[in-house]
This record gives sequence, structure tokens and C-alpha cells, in this order.
Amino acid sequence: MKALTWNGKHQVSIENVPDPTIEEPTDAVVKITSTAICGSDLHLYDGLVQTMQRGDILGHEFMGEVVAVGSQVGNLKIGDRVVVPFVIACGHCFFCDKTMFSLCDNTNPNHEIPEKLYGASPAGLFGFSHMYGGYAGGQAQYARVPHADVGPIKIENGLEDEKVLFLSDILPTAYMAAENCNIERGDTVAIWGAGPVGQLAIKCAFLLGAEQVIVIENIPERIAMAQANGAQVINFEADAEENLFDQLKSMTGGRGPDSCIDAVGMEAHGTSPGEIYDWIKMGLRLATDRPNVFRQAIQACRKGGTVSVPGVYAGFFDKIPFGAAFNKGLTFKMGQTHVQRYTHPLLERIEKGEIDPSSIITHLLPIDAAPSAYETFKQKRDGCIKVVLKPWEEGGSGEQTSDAEVVGGQIRDFSTAESNPAKV
Repeated sequence: MKALTWNGKHQVSIENVPDPTIEEPTDAVVKITSTAICGSDLHLYDGLVQTMQRGDILGHEFMGEVVAVGSQVGNLKIGDRVVVPFVIACGHCFFCDKTMFSLCDNTNPNHEIPEKLYGASPAGLFGFSHMYGGYAGGQAQYARVPHADVGPIKIENGLEDEKVLFLSDILPTAYMAAENCNIERGDTVAIWGAGPVGQLAIKCAFLLGAEQVIVIENIPERIAMAQANGAQVINFEADAEENLFDQLKSMTGGRGPDSCIDAVGMEAHGTSPGEIYDWIKMGLRLATDRPNVFRQAIQACRKGGTVSVPGVYAGFFDKIPFGAAFNKGLTFKMGQTHVQRYTHPLLERIEKGEIDPSSIITHLLPIDAAPSAYETFKQKRDGCIKVVLKPWEEGGSGEQTSDAEVVGGQIRDFSTAESNPAKV
């Protein structure tokens, strides 16, 4: 089968690799019809996550058709259409019983690595380094799905892939980020970063009762999409002469936002002295993350407020204004998403038309285009916000050309004239 493999920093390629098979009685094999590139994949692409190995298959947002099931999988059958959560959970350990699926005790075979680094091991994850289990990812034509009796959610309503694909990760991630804010009617939520998770967090914050959502962003296409989703925007570059914290206070009656969401994580950008300091420390391998957004969220949040962190952090950083957090009485909530907790309720919201995750897709491409799409996504070229890949469509490099078809904001760059990517 075709699969996108990691071969080093900024080196990914499409390779022919062996098809997956059933290895355990609770496994399934899924023929992947849609998969996506996530911002977390860029951390791997940039070489910032340890324990990656050459040839690892990337990708953790995918869905498709069940083509094989193990003897102990009673909830799925061949031919079922499923979305697969990026978190692999056993369903019966202490943490799974508490619906804290991303903390599952039993699905990371390499648990000793994060135990040494973090003091405990999270669950295994698809396509996200050997520290998280070394599971092959979903940017491929097929994937083995362990614990298929727990994770995949069946799609039986005929909804297009694009409307349900993000149940695998970023929609539950955005919803959990908003839920962690303890939003009350009339609240103001500030969101740093208007990438895919940030855009969906805008929608989820409004769903949960926020009156005002303020987004901090500088990329024009992301700003335009955030405004279309109902957010007010502070352009931290264009408005640089006005202090960010003063702007947030002036928009919130002098108090600051009720809650702040860091949807950026470990690779935050900026040019202030503190941000340059972060770049230097990372370059010298004296730190693993650039946390300037996390610092800003702490400083900006109102007294008694909540800082929610869906943005991924990997290790160690410093100069955190913890005195501000303590003296303002802030609450912190964060972590990998407990995806299985949210898939059914969010599917119901999609079916009712309360939220349409497909609106964030800008690039719809064949899997052969994945290597160039990674670079397009990283560099934010061609108005790229979210890339969806089709493993069974034929196509070229994925670079946007003058004759590429643009429909509803989605760039459909397939070489096969009769392909219909929305109906795979």
C-alpha cells in the first residue's frame, strides 16, 4: 500500500509498504477513504518530537471502511464506515472507566519512555512517535486499528467524509478545550491561534454559551475565517503598537477574558525579546518548547479565570509567570483529548446541523501530494488552513496551479477528471 513515511526533519515521502494485518483479536483493519494533516504532525515534521524512526507512517486523523475484524470485535463488521479516534484506549482500565481515554494504562507498549520523562505514561496514539507506542498512522491506504471494540465510531447516516472526519481529533479537541473553560452564558473567551483547532474552538465556545470570542492571530486567511465564524480578532502584528493586554482589557470591561485557550502550543512564533530567547534556547537544545502564547494567556486571563491548553507541549520550558497564575487564582486544564468521550455527542450535533467541521477545509488533495502539502501547510501558503488527503485518488504534487478547481474554498487538485472527492 501507499503510505506517507517520516525520514527525518522536514523529510517525508510516499512509499510502498506492507499492508497491515490483524495481529490481536481486538484489531480491525480499515481501508482509509480520508485522512488529514494536523498541526501536531508538523511537530514531527520539524523534528521536535523524540523517538521517531525512519519509515514511521504518519497521520492520526483518518476514517474509512472496515475490511477485516478480529475474533473479539463484536461491534463492527466488514463494510462498516468508521471514524477512528487518534487515541487508542482499552476501555476498561481505571482511566477509561472515568472516560479519561487519553490516559489509558494499557495501550502504550513503550510506557517506560514517557514514565521516565513525565512520571507516567499516556495512552498510545496513532502516528505519533515510539514514545506513544510506535503505532503506524493513518496517512496511508490502510491502517491497523487496535482495540477496535472501543475506539471507532460508525457513520451510518450518509454524511460526507469531510463532515465527520474531524471527529477523529480536532473537533473533539476543540470541544474539550472549550468545555475546559467552564463557559457561562455571557462569557468572553480569548483564543490564541486560528488554525484548525482554533477555528473549531470558536464554534464550540459559541455552542457552549460564550457571548464574545476574541482571536489573536496574524495570518490574513485565518483572520478572515475567524471573523466569518463570528470572532473578533486582534492582529498581533498589525496592532503591535497597541499592547495586547490593554486591547483585551478594553474589550472585556477592564477585567480580561473569562477564559483563555492556547491553541498554538510548543511552536509559537513571535519577535519580542522573550520570544527570541525561546528560539535560542530551543536551538541550543536547552528547551523543548516555545511557550510565549502560554505566558500571554496567563497574563491576560481575568482573576479567577481558566487557561485551557489544547496546543501540544512536549517537554521543558521556563520563564512562566506562575506568580501571576497563583495570585490571580487561575485554573489550568489541558491534555491530550479524551476523544471517545465526545464522538457520539458531536456526531449528533453534526447531524442536527449545529456545527459543520468541513468549513475549515481549504485543500483537498490525493495522498501523493502529501509531501508538498506538509510544506504548504507549514509555511501557510496558498491560504492553507486544513489539508484533507484522499489515499485512493491519483494525482500530482499537490501544488496549487492555475487550472486547479476551487469549489467552496476547497482546492480540488486531482488528475483524474471524474473523481468526486466529496463522495469517496
